[in-house]
Amino acid sequence: MNMSMDKILVSPNPHIHSATTTKVLMRDVVIALLPAVIVSVVVDGWKEMLVLAVSVLSCMALEYLITRYCFKKASTLGDWSAAVTGVLLALNLPPTTPWWVVFLGAVFAIGVAKMTFGGLGQNIFNPALVGRVFLLISFPTYMTHWEIPQGLFGVDAISGATPLGAIKEGLMQGATVPDLMASHGYTYSQMLFANIGGSAGEACAIAILVGFIYLVARKVIKPWITLSILGTVAAVSCIFWLANPAQFTDPLFNLLTGGLLLGSCFMATDYVTSPMSTKGGIIFGIGIGFITLMIRYFGSYPEGVSFAILIMNSTVPLLNNWFHQKKYGRA
Repeated sequence: MNMSMDKILVSPNPHIHSATTTKVLMRDVVIALLPAVIVSVVVDGWKEMLVLAVSVLSCMALEYLITRYCFKKASTLGDWSAAVTGVLLALNLPPTTPWWVVFLGAVFAIGVAKMTFGGLGQNIFNPALVGRVFLLISFPTYMTHWEIPQGLFGVDAISGATPLGAIKEGLMQGATVPDLMASHGYTYSQMLFANIGGSAGEACAIAILVGFIYLVARKVIKPWITLSILGTVAAVSCIFWLANPAQFTDPLFNLLTGGLLLGSCFMATDYVTSPMSTKGGIIFGIGIGFITLMIRYFGSYPEGVSFAILIMNSTVPLLNNWFHQKKYGRA
């Protein structure tokens, strides 16, 4: 066969073809988020539907416009990553967030945290969390206004603090954790089955765990990062709680409240902003869990998951350099 050398295409090995694409992975993440989305709409009502719609549509529209008219490239909406960012951003916001605040969060998440670095696969920090932290710092009044869930067809909502916020405020006033738990009527069944206030993604721990199990079963993610986060939170909070149960919350409370489950299951496990190796991922998770608790216990904010993940995102290049994944074909 006569073929000139310039017609032969050579690419690095291994030469593997797989049906697993970015589109398939991102679509699985959206499916895994559906239980949390459904529960949030049922619990928080039409306000949450508006937040979801504005967030998802804004993220998709912004990515399309930036890709087509700034990068001069074909649209990347088909990979579903913008939709994932939109859903995650919405689940990290209070259901009462005004639509224009949600839009600004989408602008910062897509326009600054993602597309400024070149788009999917090149961003350093999780876009949805960058958007949330930007809004928390810029619009603290909107981002810390919580309402007790009243349901899709419920009566007017009643303002109320999240469990983490109520405990933090009560401790500053000299109360003890057991007294605060009793006075607010907090129970672990509430935290499991969507009866407490907070951002939409905090509504139901069971819904988040169902999505996590789906992602692990589909082999979209490996569980090590999530388990290392939850294990660290449980172990460290157990030490503090046993030392002084009047001033520190117990492990189960810390696992079920706030955005810990949503962050550890869906955002810390993001391919782009998490380590590639198993050892690096475990250290990454331990760091997130430890920083989260330090902020919860000793910081000015009652919640620290978003800050912890973003801080550890910045260490990922170092973790990838220190801990290498096994080369293909090696034992």
